[in-house]
Amino acid sequence: MPQGQIRKAISGFYYVQTENGDLIQCKGRGVFRNRGISPLVGDNVTIVEDGDNDATITEVQKRKNELVRPPIANIDQALLVFSIVEPDFSLHLLDRFLTVIESVGIKPIICLTKKDIASETELLQANAAKEYYEGIGYDVIQTYIDDPNLHDLLYPFLEGKTTVLAGQSGVGKSTLLNTLIPDLLLKTGEISEALGRGRHTTRHVELMEVAGGLVADTPGFSSLDFDHIEKEELRNYFIEMEQVAHLCKFRGCLHLKEPKCEVKAKVETGEILNSRYDNYVQFLQEIIDRKPRYPKND
Repeated sequence: MPQGQIRKAISGFYYVQTENGDLIQCKGRGVFRNRGISPLVGDNVTIVEDGDNDATITEVQKRKNELVRPPIANIDQALLVFSIVEPDFSLHLLDRFLTVIESVGIKPIICLTKKDIASETELLQANAAKEYYEGIGYDVIQTYIDDPNLHDLLYPFLEGKTTVLAGQSGVGKSTLLNTLIPDLLLKTGEISEALGRGRHTTRHVELMEVAGGLVADTPGFSSLDFDHIEKEELRNYFIEMEQVAHLCKFRGCLHLKEPKCEVKAKVETGEILNSRYDNYVQFLQEIIDRKPRYPKND
């Protein structure tokens, strides 16, 4: 039976790119719903052809990872797109994205846009952030609309990988795709000064071939909560903390009030950014304060 990958999902139909390069419109097998299976863009699937360019998905192969909102599977990396200005660069939001992406086993790449319209002060802040996040192990790219070096900057990261774009509205995700794929002509959202963010312009999830890899344009991350993360796990997703946690006095140190905590010592010396630690503490409190997933029996 033919096999392929779901490249697009719209209105209950799945568009599967088969091994011979055909794009076939498919329906999901009826039994999937009873089994709680929902095919996702990025899934590797087996299909049975029903007729001319129509088929049914009969099997969804095991995923290496998946996201719920946006619904997509088998992602290698996430290009986290943040503007330096309009909307303003937010380290809090960046750390929230990084935590969620790290927690599902996807490699983050940070892309800072709109450096051409940023002030000198805003550029200094962005450069300081770039230096820190590169120092702890992340790849960071700075670019702007019509950047002649954009292809040289991005293509080495995209080749052979499946990449999802993420970031708040109005930061330039669609503009990036328009530059990478000139024929795509995605509608770019205008910034609403009243709201401080752009209007959503992407309505469905689709994988597109770019630079020898696949790039997913999505309607955006509508959920950046930590419902799937336990409090003991959170520290693992702050990589500079995870690297020194073995030096803490207590093995299960949460880096809060415990004595002889190496993470807090690094914060005091400035080796760990204050904003990173503050965001870690806030995220940890969110996890501690959340309601239990299942009510306890009396």
